[in-house]
Amino acid sequence: MTTSPPVRIVLADDERMVRSALRAILSAEPDLEVVGEAASGAEAVSVVRGLRPDVVLMDVRMPEIDGIRATEQILATLDDPPRIVVVTTFENDSYVYDALRAGAAGFLLKRSDADALVQAVRLVSHTDTLLFPSAVRALAAEHARAYRTPPPWVARLTGRESDVLRLMAQGLTNAEIARRMEVGPATVKSHVAAVLAKTGTRDRTQAVIAAYEAGFMNAR
Repeated sequence: MTTSPPVRIVLADDERMVRSALRAILSAEPDLEVVGEAASGAEAVSVVRGLRPDVVLMDVRMPEIDGIRATEQILATLDDPPRIVVVTTFENDSYVYDALRAGAAGFLLKRSDADALVQAVRLVSHTDTLLFPSAVRALAAEHARAYRTPPPWVARLTGRESDVLRLMAQGLTNAEIARRMEVGPATVKSHVAAVLAKTGTRDRTQAVIAAYEAGFMNAR
């Protein structure tokens, strides 16, 4: 019986105690491995480029460059970038929203318990679901910088693609969307790929952010 290699994680936070606590929790799991740490945004970029982890837990506010800029640089310079999860104190922070717009896959509150932390890392590394969808929707609805007129991609979505985008925003996985729409998983996968391409987004989180900014979620 073969087992999958552990999820490789980099921790980026300017507080040593926070990094130590995260390391202790994650290292206790056999399928998770902390391979590096960084105390600043600039160091995070360097460490991630060198170690090529699967997941980065990124503090938003760090010295030199913040987590937003670090996220942008990592995603812009690596062909196969890691999934980046923002770790924050306040879930409605505009910095968190900017990090999601920059390409972070989701966010996690520093006060989250150990089980939530472990689940979040596993979710972003192994599944196609949206991390904490209700929190992402609330953040997007509060901070979305709405367009004066809908962007062109809204009109280019087919009816099926529009339905898929709305279900993605609810946090449904491809398998769950397939059951809801009574189609095959391959069809849903194709629709999701089309949605990402037409919205010009990297992943589900960015697609949901784009949908709220475009006013798409309020239109039928």
